Amino acid sequence: MSETIDFTPLTAADREPIARLLHRALVHWYESRLGQGERFGDSHDPFTLFPDVYEALDPGECVTARTASGEIIGVCFSHERETHVAIGIVATAPDAGGRGIAKNMVSLVLVKARRLGKPARLVSSLLNLDSFSLYTRLGFVPGALFQDMLITVPGNGLLAAAPTGIEQVREAVWADVPRLADFEQALQGIRREKDFTCFIRNEIGAWRVLVSEAADGSVNGFLAMSIHPSCTMIGPGVAADEKTALRLLWKALDGLRDKTLVFLVPCAATTVVRSAYAWGARNVELHVAQSTAPVTGAKGIVFPTFLPESS
Repeated sequence: MSETIDFTPLTAADREPIARLLHRALVHWYESRLGQGERFGDSHDPFTLFPDVYEALDPGECVTARTASGEIIGVCFSHERETHVAIGIVATAPDAGGRGIAKNMVSLVLVKARRLGKPARLVSSLLNLDSFSLYTRLGFVPGALFQDMLITVPGNGLLAAAPTGIEQVREAVWADVPRLADFEQALQGIRREKDFTCFIRNEIGAWRVLVSEAADGSVNGFLAMSIHPSCTMIGPGVAADEKTALRLLWKALDGLRDKTLVFLVPCAATTVVRSAYAWGARNVELHVAQSTAPVTGAKGIVFPTFLPESS
C-alpha cells in the first residue's frame, strides 16, 4: 500500500523544514543534472526568507505535502494577486520523485485559481524539462523567454558609463505604490499592488525599489530588488522601452557593488542583453513565462524574479 500524503497549508512551525527542503531539492537537481549544486551554498539558512516573505504576503496560501509522520516532502509557493494567481518555487524532496506530489500541489493551486475566476501564471526553467512538461500538461501556455544572467559588480561600480537619462531614475516612495501598480496593469495587464506595498514597507526581507519618470512626471518604468544577504536578486520590474530598462538596470547594478547576483532579461530585448554582456554578465540558465490564460497585447520590458515570484 502506498504511503498517504496530506496536502496542507504552511504553518509557522514549518519555516526551518521548508528551508531545508528547498536547499536540498535545488542542490540535488542542479548538481545531478548540471554539476552546479554549489550555486546554492552549503547552508539552508538563506532559504528561510522564502516562507517568511510568502507568509507575510498571504498567510496559509502555500501548499505543503506531508507524510503520515508529518515530514514535509514538497512545497508549492503561491500568491493571489488582484488579476491572477501566481505560482512560485515548486520543490519536492529528492527521494520523493515520481509520486505525483508536484502535480497534486500545483493542481490544488489551479483549483483555487478557477474558484476565484483568475488565470494562474508562473516562470519556469527551460533546463528542467520535467517541470516544463508538468506545467504544459496542466494547461499552462509558454510565452516570453528570459535569459538568466550572472554578474559580479566591481567594487568601484560598473565600468560602463551611466546611460543617458539616468537622472530620470529615483528611489520609490510610499506615494508611488498605486502608480507602479497602475503602470504595470496598463502595460502588462496584471496588477500586484500588494507586492509593491510589501517592498516599500520593507518589514520582511530587505528591498529597494527604483522608479523612472518621463519628462511629464508619469511613470515609465520601475525595478524592485531584494538586497537581503540571503537573496540578492534584481526584479520584479517593468519598463516602457529598452532605454528605460537600461537606465533602471544600470542604476540597480551599480548600487550592488561587490555583489554577485542573477537577473532575468527578455531574450527579445536585444539592446539590454548586449549591454549586459558588455557589463560582464554571462548566461547561466533560461526561463519561460507561462500562463493558463496568456495576456494579449502585453507591452514593455519585463524583469521577472523569484522572491516573490513575479509572473
